[in-house]
Amino acid sequence: MKTFTLEQIAQITGGMLSKAKDVAITNIAPPALADENTLALALGEEEIANLTSTKAQAALVPLGVNIDGFTTIEVERPRLAMMKLITMFYEEPHTNAGIHPTAVVHPSAKLGENVSLGANVVVAENAVIGDNTKILANSYIGNGAIIGNKCFFHAGVNIGDRVKVGNDVILHHGVSLGADGFSFVTENPNNIEQARKDGEIKEGNIEQVIFKIPSIGSVIIGNNVEIGANTAIDRGTIENTIIGDNTKIDDLVMIGHNCRVGKGCMIVSQVGIAGSCVIGDRVVIAGQAGLADHISIGDDTIIAAKAGVTKSFPAKSIVVGAPAVPRKEFIKQLKVMKDAGELIAKFKKYEPLLRTFEESQE
Repeated sequence: MKTFTLEQIAQITGGMLSKAKDVAITNIAPPALADENTLALALGEEEIANLTSTKAQAALVPLGVNIDGFTTIEVERPRLAMMKLITMFYEEPHTNAGIHPTAVVHPSAKLGENVSLGANVVVAENAVIGDNTKILANSYIGNGAIIGNKCFFHAGVNIGDRVKVGNDVILHHGVSLGADGFSFVTENPNNIEQARKDGEIKEGNIEQVIFKIPSIGSVIIGNNVEIGANTAIDRGTIENTIIGDNTKIDDLVMIGHNCRVGKGCMIVSQVGIAGSCVIGDRVVIAGQAGLADHISIGDDTIIAAKAGVTKSFPAKSIVVGAPAVPRKEFIKQLKVMKDAGELIAKFKKYEPLLRTFEESQE
């Protein structure tokens, strides 16, 4: 069991300790779930109010919160301090030392120092795995793939041929990097091409053969990237699909072929990005947003949850709605709808008088 003194916690979090009691801390939890040896995390108003009934004897609180007779550690950025605390108590998933007996490593593959491969891991021809990288059970590393140093792949990760992954990358369960892109063509113009050109579908019931366009590009993942469970990033058709350094991608995200995602981006669960999009640096894309193909999103843009983005936006945009528009325009649209509702209500109120007037004029 990990145990920390209050002085150690205050030093690690950069907090200011006001000690009423000396407590050995073995856990962290919200005030309602804390016991005597738990540091209560009172980061918001509700949790701070719950300190009056908690069993905890010490709490992490925002700067300026001081409770008489109660031990507190005040921090300027509570969520950042919480991250540091969780990192203190976190235990990585168990990994075996070295190469598991059931792992299959091609003779031409190159493994760095202190590499760990779990049960049933397959490392294909000419693959390279860097120093101190750990790959858990049932993962596949494709032909010619290059994996950097100090990476951690959870169980069931699939890395396609020639994919390149940087250093300090975390891939969660079921991540797929380097599957073929969703790219097809018909011999003659199809309904989608008609709709884009003319805004309507002029002909129907025409059977066409759909030809697959193979993907000969690959996927390049930068350094210090984290990708959530069951996320899929497709290889490029000719160019590479690229994810920049320090970008964090949630579970169940789909990134299409030829996309380029910048540095320090945050992409939340169930986002879908169609092929050939260019995403700038430090862009935030909230949950269930969808981006049409061949659009560009400028640096430092925020795309709200469930936004349907059908066109490009410049840097520092805040994008809302479906179809997505700048936030200020979206607020104007809401106001217009509100005003229209009030006008309709007034019209219905005076509609009988209007009908009577019209009848009198006949």
